[in-house]
Formats: sequence, C-alpha cells, structure tokens
Amino acid sequence: MKSIKHILVVASIIILAASCSDDDPEVVNEEELITTVSVVLTPQSGGNIITLKSTDLDGDGPNEPEISVSGNLTANTIYTGVTTLLNETVNPAENITAEVEEEGIDHQFFYAFKNSLASTTYLDTDENGDPIGIKFTLTTASAGSEVLTVTLIHLPDKNGNNVVNGDITNANGGTDAEASFPFTIE
Repeated sequence: MKSIKHILVVASIIILAASCSDDDPEVVNEEELITTVSVVLTPQSGGNIITLKSTDLDGDGPNEPEISVSGNLTANTIYTGVTTLLNETVNPAENITAEVEEEGIDHQFFYAFKNSLASTTYLDTDENGDPIGIKFTLTTASAGSEVLTVTLIHLPDKNGNNVVNGDITNANGGTDAEASFPFTIE
C-alpha cells in the first residue's frame, strides 16, 4: 500500500513539473495596444494638409474615442494619405506602424466611405505584392458630407474576393484597429 502511495506522489510531482516546464510554447507575436489612428492627407496639387485623428486611451472602456478633423477636403482632388498607429499609454508614445509594415503579409488597411463621395487606391504592398494600405491615395468627388472608416485587419484573406482591391466584405481575420472620421468635402 505504501508503494502505491509513493508511486502516486511521484507521478503527481512529475505531472506538476511537466506542466511548469520551460517547454511551453511561447507567444510568438504579442498583440500591440493601439490607442491612436492618425491619417494625414496631403493634396497633390497644393493646398492644406488635413489630419484625421482618433484617440481612445481607455480602449473598450466607458469613454468614446476623441475624434478630430483639422479641416475640410476639397472636391475633385487627389490626396496622398499616410496612416499612423500609436500606443499613447506609454511615454514616449510607441509607433506601431513600422511593425504593421514589417508584418505586411498579415495586415491590411481598409478604407470605406459612407456616401461614396471619395475613393482610395493602395500605394504600398507586402512581399507578395498584396496591399498593406499604410500609404494610399484618396480621391474626392463632389462636395458633401462624408464618413471615412479606417479598419486594420490582422490575417486578412488576401487570396480573393476583391480583398486586395480594398473590399472588406470577405476579408475575414480580426480587427486590430478601427476609427471613423466624419468630414466635409467642399
């Protein structure tokens, strides 16, 4: 009877030691905290640079994101756009954009317009030639009110369904960041 108890004790110690071993798989890519989405739009033919910014320091907390748009866009104009992602809960703020670019195969920005008064075209690609969307052009059409929703998808399905053309409908994957910006085209 004593030997059975000893065997059970030894087996329990082995199981406990195995569960605490250093052989547990490591998390390869820890998810970054993104508190701020900033889009800078520079008109190609001269004019005012427009900055769209969404800051949400409490994430899913009770406070709504702070949204700012520095001015109105001009109708029938092409802008060069650059999107930047920050973690502003640390000082100095951590720029997450470079990591998204390095992991371009696993990421894609999508730009959707509520009223179809503007459109975007990707200017950057991952190592497979598929879009990332950090850099893009935004072309405005006629004057009016518009809302731009910027979404960063992690592990999008870039193999079809117009995802590489910017259609988020069948992108799948998970949302890393999303921000909506109301603005006026005049």
